[in-house]
Amino acid sequence: MKRFIIALAAFSLVCAPVHAQNFLKKLGDRTKDAVERKVENKVNQEVDNAVDRQLNKVFDKKEKNDSTWTCPKCKKKGNTGKFCANCGTAKPGDGKWVCPNCGKKDNDGKFCADCGTKKPEGEAKPQGQGAPKEEPKAAAQPKADSPLTAQIKEAKAKYAKCDFVPGDEVFFEDPVQNEKLGEFPLNWDLVSGEECEIANIGGGQAIKLSGWYSQIAPNMKEADYLPEEFTIEFEVLAPSTEADSNNDHLDIVLYSEDTEKIVELTLNPAYSTGRHADIVCNYISPKGDSRVSTADGALLKNLIKENSWVKVQMSFNKRAFKYYVNGNRMINLPNVMRPTRMLLQSAAVNEDRFFIRNIRICKGAVPLYDRLISDGKIVSYNITFETGKADLKEESIIELQRIASLMLQYPDLEFEVQGHTDNTGSDKVNDPLSQERAETIVAALVELGVEPARLTAVGKGSREPAASNNSADGRAKNRRVEFIKK
Repeated sequence: MKRFIIALAAFSLVCAPVHAQNFLKKLGDRTKDAVERKVENKVNQEVDNAVDRQLNKVFDKKEKNDSTWTCPKCKKKGNTGKFCANCGTAKPGDGKWVCPNCGKKDNDGKFCADCGTKKPEGEAKPQGQGAPKEEPKAAAQPKADSPLTAQIKEAKAKYAKCDFVPGDEVFFEDPVQNEKLGEFPLNWDLVSGEECEIANIGGGQAIKLSGWYSQIAPNMKEADYLPEEFTIEFEVLAPSTEADSNNDHLDIVLYSEDTEKIVELTLNPAYSTGRHADIVCNYISPKGDSRVSTADGALLKNLIKENSWVKVQMSFNKRAFKYYVNGNRMINLPNVMRPTRMLLQSAAVNEDRFFIRNIRICKGAVPLYDRLISDGKIVSYNITFETGKADLKEESIIELQRIASLMLQYPDLEFEVQGHTDNTGSDKVNDPLSQERAETIVAALVELGVEPARLTAVGKGSREPAASNNSADGRAKNRRVEFIKK
C-alpha cells in the first residue's frame, strides 16, 4: 500500500506539478493530525492508568486497615487475629467487661481500673450487650470493704511518720524458702557458735538462731560489700516460752576489717507481761570515740505484739545511721564511722529463741525522677508480695506512694507496669501470677490518686531476666517491678 502511494505521488509530480504539491500538502497535514491524535490518546491512556493505580492503592490500603488493628499495649501494627502477634494482648473490644459496682467500661484485667472491684465470676457480658447504660460516676470511689482499700489505709496510717526509703538495688536477699529443714542456711556463713538451722514456724520457713553469741554473716564474695549508702531489712520472731529471760537479745553488728564493731545494736524483744523491751545502740563516731544511744522502751513495748513478727529496718548514708522497728524510727545518729560488713548475733538462754526471715540488703536510694530520666524506666525491688500470691505486703505501700507522688507531680507521665519473677516454678504459674501482681499494683496506684488511663498492667513472668537465675542474688534481681515510660 505504501509503495502504491509513493508511485502515485511520483506520477502526479510528473503529470501535474501544481496539483501534486497541493495534494502532498494535504497528505502531510492529515498525517500530522493522525500522529498528534495518536500521541494524545496514548498520553490520556497513561494518565488514566496512573490514576487507576493510585486509586487501587488507596482502596487496597483502606480495605487492609479495616481488617487489621494496632495493639494498645505494645503498639504493634498490622494484627489480624483476636490477639496481638507480639505480646498476646486481646484485640480491643474482645474480652472487655463493665464493672458492676461503678459502671466503668473497657476493663480488661481481673480488677476494675477505677474502683478495684474484682471481675465477676463466669463469662463477663460484652460491652453493649446487657451492660449498664449509665455513664461511669464522675468521682467513683473504691468500695469501703475492698481488701486492697483497707490494706492501703492501714499501711498509710502505720507508716505515716516513717521516712525509711529502701535501697534501689538488691545485692543480697534471702527469703529462706525451699531449703531443707534442719540444715544450715545456704546463703550464710557461721562466724561462731553452733545453733543455727532452717526451721519451720507458723507454717513457713525461717533461720533459727540460738545459743550464747552464735553469729552468722551473709555469704558474700567480696570481703567489704557494704557501700557508702545501704539499707538492711529483716523480720524477727522471739516466741514467748516459760524459759524466757530478760537477758535474751538479738544483736545487729556492723563492722569493718579495721574496727571490730562500729555499730552494735541490741534488740531485746521482751514480749512477756511485766517485762520491758529496749534497744541499746553502741557505736563509734568517725573520730574513733565510743558512744551509746538508747531507744524509748515504752514506745517499743507498744509496737510489739506477743508472738508476732517484728519488722527491722536500718539505713546508712555515708555517716548517718537510722534504725526502725515496725515502721517507727527508734535510733537516729548523725555521725557514725562507715561499716563495710554485717552479722547477726544471738545471745539467748532459750534454744528456740530467735527466728529470722526475709533478709534483704540494698544499695542506697536514687531519686525516682533521676532514674527515669537516665534509664527511661524505674526498676523497683521494694514492691513485694506474699509468696505465690498477688497480695501486697504492707511495706510495699511506701514505694507505691513514691511512684504515685511522682505521677501526680508530672501529670504527663504514663507507665506500663511490668511484673517480673525468677524462674522458680513453671511459666504456667509465673505468667498469670506476674499479670495478677501487675494488675494489683495498678489498682493500688489508682487508689492512691493516679488516673487509670495512665497505667497498663503487663505480666512478664520469668521470660525477661535481669540477671542469672543460677544464684540467690541473681534471682533476687529478677523478682522486680518495672515502670516503663510510655
